[in-house]
Order: sequence, then C-alpha cells, then structure tokens
Amino acid sequence: MEENRKPTDFLMLEGQIVQVLKTVYDPEIPVDIYALGMIYEVSVDDEGNAKIVMTLTTPNCPVAESLPNEVREKVAAIPGIKSVDLELTFDPPWDKDMMSDEAKLELGYL
Repeated sequence: MEENRKPTDFLMLEGQIVQVLKTVYDPEIPVDIYALGMIYEVSVDDEGNAKIVMTLTTPNCPVAESLPNEVREKVAAIPGIKSVDLELTFDPPWDKDMMSDEAKLELGYL
C-alpha cells in the first residue's frame, strides 16, 4: 500500500465511483445506469485498482460498445484510480425488477 493512502481510502473511492456511475445514462432510457440496476459490483483494492461488473439491458443493446467504454473512461478519470477492470456480464440477465424504486417511479412502473 502506498505510504500516503489510508486503509479506508478504497471506501471513499468506491463511493466516488458510484457517484460517477450515476452520471452515465442508457440513451434509450432517461435514467442512470446505477438506478437501472445495471451495475452488479463495484470494488477498489488498496492500490486503487477498480473492478466493475455491469450488464446491459439486452445482449444486443445498441450501446454495447460505447456504454462500457464511457463507464471505464469516467471511472479512470477519478483521482486515486490506477486502473479499471470492467467486466460485462449477462448472468443474471437484467430485468426491470433490478431498478431502484426511484427509477421505477421515473419510468411509471410504480
């Protein structure tokens, strides 16, 4: 661990990653990808290496390449993040039940 890092820095970085993810929107749905439930895991190790596991609304999503790249670039720009390992998965497949209550309300599901 770097000398100037505190043992809780990774928690702060994870919180910053979540805030950044809330600025990324699926272009077809006017809700951020975090509220949509498309982010399955966010973690940061002691060296500042981030790991994000995410999905898309469908495997043949039109933004299958651009959306993960946007996530990777925005997270990599956070001070203290050394690298970003982004894993795209479809297990479990995304469905509307994964959305936050706020997202469901926004889209008229509640």
